[in-house]
Amino acid sequence: MTKNKAKIGVLLVNLGTPDSTATGDVRKYLREFLMDGRVIDFPFIPRWMLVNLIIAPFRAPKSAKEYRKLWTDRGSPLLFHTEDLREKLIPKLDSEKYIVEIAMRYQTPSIENGLKKLNQANVKKIIVIPLFPQYASATNGSVADRVMEIARTWQIIPNITFVNNFVEHPLFLQAWEELGREMMAKDEYEMYLFSYHGLPERQIRKGSVDGYCQLSDKCCGNYTKKNQFCYRGQCFHTTRLLAAKLGLPEEKVMTCFQSRLGKDPWIKPYTEDIIKELAEKGIKKVLVFSPAFVADCLETTVEVGEEYKEEFEELGGEKWDLVPSLNSSDTWVECVKDLVETNS
Repeated sequence: MTKNKAKIGVLLVNLGTPDSTATGDVRKYLREFLMDGRVIDFPFIPRWMLVNLIIAPFRAPKSAKEYRKLWTDRGSPLLFHTEDLREKLIPKLDSEKYIVEIAMRYQTPSIENGLKKLNQANVKKIIVIPLFPQYASATNGSVADRVMEIARTWQIIPNITFVNNFVEHPLFLQAWEELGREMMAKDEYEMYLFSYHGLPERQIRKGSVDGYCQLSDKCCGNYTKKNQFCYRGQCFHTTRLLAAKLGLPEEKVMTCFQSRLGKDPWIKPYTEDIIKELAEKGIKKVLVFSPAFVADCLETTVEVGEEYKEEFEELGGEKWDLVPSLNSSDTWVECVKDLVETNS
């Protein structure tokens, strides 16, 4: 390839993080995040009132304290692990063919800034990879929505390709298998939990094809063309694939959902309920995977790694270990490289 030939732009997009642990920055982040109509799918006025008058003002101080628990000298793990992923990916790709940028759906670095850099480089194509393994309207769909909102203002719009999910990618599964085996080599566990970020049930039903969704094993027990974009179905499929690679007995594997917000019913089973159930059964040693996240963040490090651990131990559990996220592990970098090249 000649140096004058147009390149392909790659935009890696993660969810986002406050600029700091200051309450004001956390409040700003929460407002942008929760005002997304794909995250809280209410009409604008009630959504605005809920977010700006109730959630952001009262939740921000508490969330700021939680962010301080995982903040490091490098700042937010979600951000610097994404930066590390980019830095390790770039030398793996042909520098004369690709330009790689990162963005956060909310706050900085913004999708708008990332796209601006690629547009100014006159790329012939843009590959957008939302770093969410399972498709959901509130994550992958929101990224696509924002990208097209920006790109439609351009006079010239290059080809834009979105990677909608990668739950079945062999290297994605291998990366998790490697991390899981590393933890499993240190101890023996009685139960293996796969805890995914939750979503309101209504959002799952909205995406149901021909009323197929039952929010149960009746539909989520199999992965088909009818539920290929059902978030809950994809999560259970991810669990089955990873459990098979790790050789885990079916009776020792459970899928559950965390991070509920509000009083509306969210997809079940809830992680908190499963913790109680395990304690009642006398289970003492649990290993937890969080395969909805590819980088350590508040939901993994603090919620699963600390808060759920405390709950489990208070109920009589003895060992609650969390498998770290993929972050910038070598196999995960190879997975992203393959996603780029196969979509070029």
